[in-house]
Amino acid sequence: MLKRVLLILLLLAISKFSHTPHLLVTDPSTWTNSSVWDHNATLWSILHPGSEFYTSYTYGFDLEFILRKIAHLSFFGMLGLLFYWNLKEERYRYVKAWFCLAAFAFLDEVHQAFIIGRDGRIVDVMIDSLGGAILLFLLYNVKKFSRK
Repeated sequence: MLKRVLLILLLLAISKFSHTPHLLVTDPSTWTNSSVWDHNATLWSILHPGSEFYTSYTYGFDLEFILRKIAHLSFFGMLGLLFYWNLKEERYRYVKAWFCLAAFAFLDEVHQAFIIGRDGRIVDVMIDSLGGAILLFLLYNVKKFSRK
């Protein structure tokens, strides 16, 4: 039961941060900004070929950028572990956990693209998925070596 509660809480926390416009990791006062939907955005305008969703970042490589990417890796790494712990012990459990987090990462980035002051990027889906893959790989190796 606790594992499910933690999974739901982390999913909600990630969604809340994604729903916060003009969020700056380095400025906690921005963590509670009121959300503003971009009513002109459509799923097609976000995901059509050539859209901003598929481009690289337009902002600089600074402390804010580095902390954001560390947050992506960390939160989605934890999410991967929580998905793993909430799945039945069966074959391909690691892969299923990774697919769950990758799907959520994609949906989360699309969601961000609907929020003014935020943007969704496929690159962030890859970073999120990498964070989950790293922690799931570490868990796999820890379990593998603890059996010996």
